[in-house]
Amino acid sequence: MSDNKQEILDVLMIGAGPSALAAAIYTTREDLKTLLLEKGVIGGLAALTDRVDNYPGFPDGLTGLELAQGMEKQAERFGAKIDFGTVTTLSRDDKTKVITVKTEEGGQFKARSVLIATGTHYRELDIPGEKEYWGKGVHWCATCDGAFYRDKKIVTVGGGNSSIQESIFLTRFAKEIDILVRGDKLKASEVLIEELEEYTKSGKIRVHFNTIPEEIVGKDGQVTGIKTKSDGKEKLFECDGIFEFIGLIPNTQFLEDSKVELDEYKFVKTDSNLMTKVPGVFASGDCRSGATMQIASATGEGATAALMIRQYLESK
Repeated sequence: MSDNKQEILDVLMIGAGPSALAAAIYTTREDLKTLLLEKGVIGGLAALTDRVDNYPGFPDGLTGLELAQGMEKQAERFGAKIDFGTVTTLSRDDKTKVITVKTEEGGQFKARSVLIATGTHYRELDIPGEKEYWGKGVHWCATCDGAFYRDKKIVTVGGGNSSIQESIFLTRFAKEIDILVRGDKLKASEVLIEELEEYTKSGKIRVHFNTIPEEIVGKDGQVTGIKTKSDGKEKLFECDGIFEFIGLIPNTQFLEDSKVELDEYKFVKTDSNLMTKVPGVFASGDCRSGATMQIASATGEGATAALMIRQYLESK
């Protein structure tokens, strides 16, 4: 909890992932008093990523934790402060134009502008073995981790657009892919289903309907397969890696009773300047409606949001 509860900050950032950290580098260099409020891990999902090979400037790749720690040190070098707390409410006083944010730990923060950069969390299967093998064969990002499975066998889970799209992408690396679909049909677009047929005909991808994952198994700290049930029968799919594409959940629950507008999937809606319908409240990164869910684009949006925040504060 902050010792300066009633101090009015120039910028309060909710979240301390790549988007917020990038924004903080810009705002602090502009001498804007900036505080980042994080409820969990600094760096967000990026910090939990086993390996990042597609972030510009690191030709040999690096761990997600290394990238997150580097961003944190850079932001702090310019004067950004990081505090911890779980935000419960956000409100704006139209008379004073001050935004108040409260946390479940009892903290209260006031700021002239707010950046919502809370990211998302992966929808999980919630089955035995999933947490045990997180990053050791269980993944959620094909572009981040697909290259580690060159000429190996992969299982993907999900029947929607992202599952089909990412499974097709993974054929660049894997020698064969089994897609497990809980229902009796795909929920993907017709265009993707037609594209998928090319891969199923060649035998590169196999689709298994009415297949429910029940347990992820492994040996010596690495995934070796996933146990499933289909029509009452148990089956083990042997594989080197499992990619779950069953959805992302934005970390925006605290906004549901606010005046910040969310889309049908609870992502934050913004205008072209990344500002929400609440003046002075901006959003960037994976929690924003229309985000591309990549670390590089999240940091780019953070930089853009910082510039828009500066313009907003100057206008006031």
